[in-house]
Amino acid sequence: MTDSLHSTFSRRQAALLLATGLGGLALAGCTTTAPGTERSSSAGEVRTKAQIDAAVPETLRRLYQVAPGSQQMASRAAGVLVFPDVVSGGIIIGAQHGRGALQQRGRTTGYYSLSGGSVGLQAGLQSRAIIYVFNSSAALQEFRDSDGWGGGMGATVAAGNVGATGMVDSETSEKPVVSFVITNAGLEGGVALRGFKISPLTF
Repeated sequence: MTDSLHSTFSRRQAALLLATGLGGLALAGCTTTAPGTERSSSAGEVRTKAQIDAAVPETLRRLYQVAPGSQQMASRAAGVLVFPDVVSGGIIIGAQHGRGALQQRGRTTGYYSLSGGSVGLQAGLQSRAIIYVFNSSAALQEFRDSDGWGGGMGATVAAGNVGATGMVDSETSEKPVVSFVITNAGLEGGVALRGFKISPLTF
């Protein structure tokens, strides 16, 4: 009888410890939004038009810091699509979503949503910034004419890389569309973005 009670108590202890650990993972997120930036919703995403407008310049400044040479590339680009806060979450399968703005010559010309799925261990809610640089006017026009991208079209996007010189390499700057991914740790080099759907937003 005593052994049975002890076994039941041990199982309850293990279940409590597991639940506590998973709860800690759910709270342990990361963010790329600067301190003091106003956020909304329980998950903390940048969601309103005003929040997107405020977060885009800060996200670009962060890109220019972690990827030297990207500012020159962005200044020559036909357009830059910035998602300041793409949130992913879940323990095993986590959906990803975010909102951002398309800028042309420093002026916002449209707002877009990004969504997609990811499979793998997710340590609770996580956030990263995703920036698409359209080096080609034809690529930008194709994007706008299509009212966004489906999952397959993302296969034409090249991953942004920093070369041995510490600058964005010349091969990257010659691609029609280049993507950069930023976390709190800095630039995620060589990350190929696949399976995202990007759609126009109307506020």
